This record gives sequence, C-alpha cells and structure tokens, in this order.
Amino acid sequence: MLPVTIGRRSFLATTAAVAAATLTRRGLAAAADGAPNLGIQMYSLRGFTVDEALGHVKDLGLKFVEFYSGMFPVTDDQAVVDAMKKKVTDLGLTISAYGVSRFTNDAAANRKLFTFAKAAGIPILGADPDPDSFASLDDLVKEFDIRIAIHNHGPTHRYNKAVDVLDAIEKHDNRIGACADLGHFLRSGEKPTEVIRLLAGRLYGIHLKDFADMQDKTKGVILGKGHIDVPAVFAALEQAKFPADGALSIEYEENPNDPIAEIRECVEVARAAMAAV
Repeated sequence: MLPVTIGRRSFLATTAAVAAATLTRRGLAAAADGAPNLGIQMYSLRGFTVDEALGHVKDLGLKFVEFYSGMFPVTDDQAVVDAMKKKVTDLGLTISAYGVSRFTNDAAANRKLFTFAKAAGIPILGADPDPDSFASLDDLVKEFDIRIAIHNHGPTHRYNKAVDVLDAIEKHDNRIGACADLGHFLRSGEKPTEVIRLLAGRLYGIHLKDFADMQDKTKGVILGKGHIDVPAVFAALEQAKFPADGALSIEYEENPNDPIAEIRECVEVARAAMAAV
C-alpha cells in the first residue's frame, strides 16, 4: 500500500500546483453585494416551473444557477438554448454548471452534451462517468475547454469516497475533477473538510448540503443544523484555493413544494460563514 500512498500525495501536490498556475482564483470572503459566487442547484426548486424557480433565485439574492436536465433538457435547438440564456441573463444570473449527467463510451452522445454546454455557456458539467468513458472525456475537455466534475452520490455509488474520485481522475486531463456533494460524503462517513483537502486542485464544484446523521439513511436538514461545520468548510475552501469560476451551489432537497424559507436559511448560514473567512 505504501507506493499507492506516495503516488497519491505526489499526484495531489502536482495537480494543485498546475491548477494554481492555470486557473484564475479569488478568495471566498463576501463582497459588498453579498456572496460573490454563491449559487443554487436548481433541483432544490424542482417543485416550480423554470420561470418560477429563476424568480426565486433572484429573490434569494443568489447570482448563480446550476441547472439539471429536468429544468433545462439537453437540446441541439439553438433557439431553445438562446431563450433559456435570455431568461437567466435578464434576471442578472449566470449559469455556473449543469448536471448530474452520465457519460459512457458512446463518444457521439458525450459530444452532444458538450456541444449543448458550449452553446449554453456552461463551463462545468457535473458527471457520473462510466469507467470506459474517460478516453472520450479526455478528448472532449481539451476540445471544448469545459470541465468535468465527478459527483458522488453516497454509499453504494461507484464514487462513494473521495479516494474513489481521486483514483478515477489521477491519470486524466486536469480539467477532469470533482463536484463534492458534502451531504452525500457525510452519508459515506467522510468529513467535508477532509474531502476538500483531499480534492484540492481538482475541485470544481461544491454542493452545500447537510444531513442529520452520518449514515446512509438519514434526513436532509438546513445547512449547519446537521454534521457540516459551515465556517470550517469555507475556511477549508479558502485554504484549498477553490476556483473563482467553480460552482458553489446550495442544495436543499427537502419540502420540494415549499422550500423557500428553508433555502433562505441555508443562504444566510452560508453567507455568514463566507463573510467570516
């Protein structure tokens, strides 16, 4: 096991250095207009139409939206893409990421998703890639300069632990990294701050989600009321130099038909922690 450990440490150091040299970064401290790069995974608002959901994002004072297929299906119809982009920009919002999408060894299908993302101005694709998809993804991230962020889904998922993500991306293009769902890592028994430390340099997305228990079957709670130490998470993100153009998204999955009050609490908790960094 010793050679594996040494290899991983070297890998982490190298990728962190490369990322630091190639990505423009900024701190996570709140600016005068609130949290500069705080957004929301739109699955949190799945009980609403896309227009209603975007309106709620604006009212919550957030600036970034991470779409999923239920609100913005993949399409090659440029008019549909342009219409969605206009809805977003008219509200002063920006699309930070899209997903979670599965990738396979079907290179043509993978390309279709990248082509859609480029047309929509999406910089990061949250992903659940099959092991045999990486050759295709290596080519596509280079061609389109769009990052892949592997998303974990907790126990029984192939990317259960942070080390599973590291092992998957180790030999691949630096634009293939991670979207750490901190809630699902809790379900896998991993501490969010340690996950952030391990993935530093290849961490392109964060889902700020909390659970009542560090076990598979548990209930989602308002950020900070479960097992996430929110100030410690933001301190860890600052130390890890989480990229300015990374997707930092609140995700609240409970009460889908009327979640706004709970989401607002999550936003307030996150902003307070960001301001303290």
